Order: sequence, then structure tokens, then C-alpha cells
Amino acid sequence: MEKISRTIHPEDAGQRLDQFLVELGDRVSRAEVQRQIRDGLVLVAGRVPVQPSYRLRIGDVVSWQPRTVEALSPRPLPLRVLYEDEDLVAVDKPADLVVHPGAGTRGVTTLVEALLATRELPTSDDPVRPGIVHRIDKETTGILVVAKTPRALDALKRQFAERSVEKSYLAWVAGSLDESEGSIVAPVGRDPRAPRRMAVRADGRESETQFSVLAREPGRTLLLVRPRTGRTHQIRVHFAYIGHPVLGDRLYGGPREAGLLLHAWKLSITHPATGERLTVEAPPPAAYPRHAYEVVPSDRAARK
Repeated sequence: MEKISRTIHPEDAGQRLDQFLVELGDRVSRAEVQRQIRDGLVLVAGRVPVQPSYRLRIGDVVSWQPRTVEALSPRPLPLRVLYEDEDLVAVDKPADLVVHPGAGTRGVTTLVEALLATRELPTSDDPVRPGIVHRIDKETTGILVVAKTPRALDALKRQFAERSVEKSYLAWVAGSLDESEGSIVAPVGRDPRAPRRMAVRADGRESETQFSVLAREPGRTLLLVRPRTGRTHQIRVHFAYIGHPVLGDRLYGGPREAGLLLHAWKLSITHPATGERLTVEAPPPAAYPRHAYEVVPSDRAARK
């Protein structure tokens, strides 16, 4: 798509940036516009705005290089299903499998497209992400829950937004942490110098990551990580920020490994149909020694 450039006149002043771009774009959803704003593809007065909710001012020059979004193409792909019923499916995502189509995924089968080969998934305001209620990075392994009905889609989105979902990760980080447990509270936002990266910055979004040490080995530490917010790259950014990047995290300065040593281990949600608490676990790869994590209590027990 061609680059769009507009000067804001009085009739558009006060409008939200994302809504303004939806009206300019060619069938681009509001959710996708918001992602492109956060990815640094939109400039206002030559600068990257902080939020899609930015209110336009008279004289602002809005520049946007729309990103082409790949259409869905259902294709079969072997997936390890951890749990499934008529409302949702939980998949153990392997490393390097992209969750949904986006920039740079042309010709690549995504997890969503693999599910669509054998299942129907509900859409809402974002047709290229049917059933998606959360995401994990391409390099991260572990649990991803996908909604199969509109009821489940709405209920699970609400739980993630309200932070009632309990998430537990395992991560090998560089070096030895002095604390046996702790919490990193630091706002996370897009790195203006490198749009692919996130960074701790004063104008970022509130972010909190709790951790406990499970094992220590020369030059590295195994952590149980419980993010209390769900920002993009949050765990990776927070541990790089305190000088202990995740092993294999080339984007944030982690020591070289065969892959990113970050695993989405457990996820606990309220079932959208039964109202009962459902906990799903993705068995960790061999890089995570069983003796270190098999005695870890559940989130609920640990928080009593």
C-alpha cells in the first residue's frame, strides 16, 4: 500500500488517531491499525505517538506507511493439543511457529491457519486473528489458548484484560540473581530507535513481572516467572533491563543458545461455559530440568 500523508484540519481535530486512520485505510481493521501505530509505522509531526488514542491537533501532519496484512490460508500442520472442548483449544506451541499472519509471514503457515484447517474459529474486529485471545512470541514455546466460539472469545478476552488469567513461565536467564524471589515493576513501550524492540521507558505502559529462583548453574539461573501484565516482550525486556537477559534472546542481548529459553508452562483460566477454573500445563522441553520445577506449587497455592 502507498504511503499516506495528511495534514489535520479543524474538522478532524480532536479525533482519535486510530479512528482517523481506519477511515483512511483500505479495509484495515481498527485492531490492525492500533498494532501498526504501536509498531512505529505511523508518525505524527515527525514523531512516533505514544498511544493509538492520541487526539489529533490542527496542523498535525500524519504519515502512515500501511503494512500489508497477509490473508488467512488454512493449511494442515501437526499440532500438539493439550486440551480441547467445544469452547476452546489449548495448544503446545513449538519454537519458531508464528501464531497468526502478519508482517513477514508470507508463505509461512501460522498456528491459526493450522487450526482453521480442521476447526471453525470465531472472528470479531480482527479477521486475521480468529479465536486469538492472547499471544506468545514466535521463539517462545508452550501454551496458547484459542477460543472456538464467540462466547469463549468474548469471555477469554475479558479475563486477559482484567488480569484474572494466571500465567507461569520457565526461563533460563544469564548470570546469578542475588534474590531468591522478586518483582520487576517498570513501564514497557516501543523502542523509538528500533521499532522491532520494546524497552523500559518512562512513557511506557504499566508492567509487572514476578519471579522465583528454581535452580542456579554456573553462569545462568532458572526462574519461575509470573507476569502480572501482558505487554509485548515483557519478560524478555524486564530481565534484560536488570542485566539478566533470557538465554538465546538475540533481540535483547541474551547469550547465544540453540533457541530462546523461555517456556509458557502453565495457564489458568475460568472456563467460559462452566465457570470452573481450568489449568492447562505444557510439559517443558529437556532444557528445563524436571527436578527443579516439578515441586513448584500452583499459582493459587503460592499466593495464599
